[in-house]
Amino acid sequence: MAATFLIVPIVAYRHGTAAQHAAEAQVESQGYEAELLSRHRIRFAESGAEMLLPFAIAVLMGTLAALNAFDTGIGRILSLVVQPLLLLAGGVVTAGQVFVVRFTESALRKSGDAAVRDLDVKAFIDAAEAAFPSWLRYLIVTRFVLVTMGSAFVVLVLATA
Repeated sequence: MAATFLIVPIVAYRHGTAAQHAAEAQVESQGYEAELLSRHRIRFAESGAEMLLPFAIAVLMGTLAALNAFDTGIGRILSLVVQPLLLLAGGVVTAGQVFVVRFTESALRKSGDAAVRDLDVKAFIDAAEAAFPSWLRYLIVTRFVLVTMGSAFVVLVLATA
């Protein structure tokens, strides 16, 4: 899990600008202004500052894994605190990345902006995803599974051990 929290933001940092341009071009081809995406805070790039949180999560997960591997009591206690939080918060965030079209369509509907009612969200998401390496989607799904089911499994094992 820790590795996914390192790799995904690095890939987003390296390829995000190209993905953003591809999405904006697709939006323009639909007859909308490219700024529509930024106006609704839809971004595919990751800034250096935005990488700090996933990197911190990766360090935390690695530390917890090491503490639990050495069978320290503090590792178990910290894992029982951190894993449920990661399951809840991380599950919501990673679900938004796995089900990106559905979440984006929902957010745009809730925005009240009549200009986006007929926007083909799937088309601009597909255009953006094409700018990323093809394996990134599988890694994002893997991270979602690890954050949700993996965290639940860790809590279950530690709570019953």
